[in-house]
Amino acid sequence: MNPIPALEIRELRKVYATGVEALKGVSLSVQPGDFFALLGPNGAGKSTLIGIVSSLVNASSGSVQVFGVDIAKNREAAMRLLGLVPQEVNFNFFEKPFDILCNYAGFYGVARAEAKRRAEEELRRAQLWEKAFTTARTLSGGMKRRLMIARAMMTQPRLLILDEPTAGVDIEIRRGMWRILREVNAAGTTVILTTHYLEEAESLCRNLAIIDRGEIIENGPMKTLLSKLDVEGFLLDIDGELPAQLPHIEGIALHAEDRHTLDLEMPRAMHLNQIFAQLDEAGIRVRSMRTKTNRLEELFVRLTGSKEAA
Repeated sequence: MNPIPALEIRELRKVYATGVEALKGVSLSVQPGDFFALLGPNGAGKSTLIGIVSSLVNASSGSVQVFGVDIAKNREAAMRLLGLVPQEVNFNFFEKPFDILCNYAGFYGVARAEAKRRAEEELRRAQLWEKAFTTARTLSGGMKRRLMIARAMMTQPRLLILDEPTAGVDIEIRRGMWRILREVNAAGTTVILTTHYLEEAESLCRNLAIIDRGEIIENGPMKTLLSKLDVEGFLLDIDGELPAQLPHIEGIALHAEDRHTLDLEMPRAMHLNQIFAQLDEAGIRVRSMRTKTNRLEELFVRLTGSKEAA
């Protein structure tokens, strides 16, 4: 017996009063426990879709179910199963993080004693316990983002939706947030992520859908979609410095990333040993290599014709 999907969207349409058709019959299913990426360029319909799922926007037609609960027929029950982390920081900066979390839980009927217990647990997971009783306005940008994740988890949602949670923060802070999200997902919460950073989606998510012009154009496992690319990319760390003139290798794209790093793109059918041998003949000795992290970006560009994944 198949489990009830965490999120089931069927033939969802949204037409605004201006006549703009933001969603054109979108259907999508996310399974329990998944870490799912929703990607698309600006204006693709991503925000509208999230708005409908979180009951902030009314659909023109179609249906949305959260763990089998229809949001149109039983909004309150569906929203108790769902947590949302929006793009904008939207809590009271003059409240303390501990109070922000407890008050949020109270709004959803969580008893005060239980809310306090959960607040400490979530603040510790977000590495914010030492800031629990200082005003939220003193928090850094990254801390505020982590606080929003902690707040969303106060109702112990079975489905957590994050709308660009790491926008505007540096890579070190982003990686700290990745740790939190992996912990949340490993504990059993289904996570849906939208992000500007395609390498973030590739690192975190097992499945993804790409939406463009109000329609789902690709949907499936991350590995399956990436396998559609017939080109692999690597960064090669070189002993010494690269020569001014790089060798020509048939079918291979080479360019210098810097004086000590070679950017290599090659057909999947070609063996690296062949390339290493020709590089060695040209006096270029490879010390180490790593896979480039922009494969998902390449796929996105091919499918949508846009480099903008937001």
